[in-house]
Amino acid sequence: MDTPMQTASFEGLWLPMITPMRGGYVDCEAAQALARYYRNAGVAGLVLFGSTGEGNLLAIPEKIDMIEAIRQDPHALPLVFGAGGVDTRGVAAAIRRLDKYAPAGYLVPPPYYLGPSQQGILWHYRQIAWATERPIILYNIPKRAGVTMTVETMEALALLPNFSAVKECNPPVLMALNARGHLNALCGEDQALLDHFLVGGRGAIPAAAHLFPERFVEVMQLARDGHAEAARELFEPLRGLIRLLFAEPNPAPIKRALALQGLIADELRLPMTSASRELTPRLQRAMSVVQGSPSRLQTA
Repeated sequence: MDTPMQTASFEGLWLPMITPMRGGYVDCEAAQALARYYRNAGVAGLVLFGSTGEGNLLAIPEKIDMIEAIRQDPHALPLVFGAGGVDTRGVAAAIRRLDKYAPAGYLVPPPYYLGPSQQGILWHYRQIAWATERPIILYNIPKRAGVTMTVETMEALALLPNFSAVKECNPPVLMALNARGHLNALCGEDQALLDHFLVGGRGAIPAAAHLFPERFVEVMQLARDGHAEAARELFEPLRGLIRLLFAEPNPAPIKRALALQGLIADELRLPMTSASRELTPRLQRAMSVVQGSPSRLQTA
């Protein structure tokens, strides 16, 4: 039997799925429906409980309920669990509790707020590696963590068996990682998605792919197959929508857009609040632009 290390693959689009809420509780039925929807759209896997999934606002029992609900589908997509926090020991303890659910891996940012040195970041990740034998995806997101991992730090961690990939949100660093080839770089900046795949990138974790996921999958396939112009033509109508989905704190605009499609209730857990009323018509217009632009699937 293969070990978790040997079977890890983070190619394709991995969706950092929102956590649907209703009446203050996790809406497990909506989570099941979303997971089936994205599976049918061609998404490779789901990342649960990241920043888009409001992971730091969920208790461990809530996470377990959502995992078990999604896993009821016999054809469920592989799952990566977000595991972020300030206290290394607390993050490691949470991972130990979730490990029995056999995730495809964990998405782990550096400790946020503290601003640790690169040596402190290395220590954090090495302690996390002791907590699980499953793959760990580094998450370099200075905007939320308040600290930036250097390429040298990421490549030092890549020498250890747990660390198989990094979700990188800075496009120049993403391009550098792709060129160096020491670590599987996953695109974490949605506007850079097309360029990433055109230069040979193999995977991405794009929050904007909650909307029109088939279109995002199609862009990826065209770009990876060398059909650059066709990929650009399909991606261009998505750019305006992507901008709006991050015009207010994530995931509020995504949840508003999904609610407009009737897929979830438009609810976040406080202190996160719903998107502004002014954003709704702008989202509707941007979604109409994408719907009105034919894909190759529609014209085939």
